Amino acid sequence: MVRLVSLLLIAVLGLSACSAPSNVSTQLAADGKPLPQVYRIRPGDTDRMQIRMLDSVNALRQASGLTPVKLNSQLNAAAATHSRDMSVQNRPWHFGSDGSSPIDRVRRVGYSGEMVGEVISETYETELESLAAWMENQGSRSVIMDSDARDMGFAWFQESNGKIWWTMVMGSGQGSLVGL
Repeated sequence: MVRLVSLLLIAVLGLSACSAPSNVSTQLAADGKPLPQVYRIRPGDTDRMQIRMLDSVNALRQASGLTPVKLNSQLNAAAATHSRDMSVQNRPWHFGSDGSSPIDRVRRVGYSGEMVGEVISETYETELESLAAWMENQGSRSVIMDSDARDMGFAWFQESNGKIWWTMVMGSGQGSLVGL
C-alpha cells in the first residue's frame, strides 16, 4: 500500500512538473550557474493552489481506501492565521505567538467539528513538494491520512525573500473539539 501511495505521489508531482510554473523565477549567479529557484506565489494563485493540494491529498487518501476530504473555509482561515504567525515568530511550531494551540485557533474561527491535526513547514518548496515531505514524515502522514478527517484547511504565508510557511489543518466535520 505504501508503494502504491508513493507511486501516486510521484505521478502527481511528475504531472505538476510537466509545465514550468510561471511563478518560478530563475536567476544566474556571477559564474553563470543557476541560483536556486524561488517559488513565488501571486495573490491570484490561492484558489488554484488550494484545489491542487486538495486533489493531491484526496488522490493519496483514495489510494489508501480513505474517504476524501473537502476544503473548509474556517479551517483555511485558521491555517492562514497560523502561517502568518509562524513567520512573525520565525519558527515552525504549533503554538501561536499568543500561546494559542491549533485547537484554540480552530475554535476561534468557529469550526464545529473535531480537530484531527495540523501539519506545518517552513520551506522554499512548492505546495506539492511540501506535501511529499509531509508524507515521508510519519507524524504528518498520520494527520493527512487520518480516517476521521473529512475537512481540510490549507494556507500559507510567503515572506519577501521567498520563504513560505505552510499550514494544513484537518478536521472531522462533526462532534466537538477534543484534541490533536
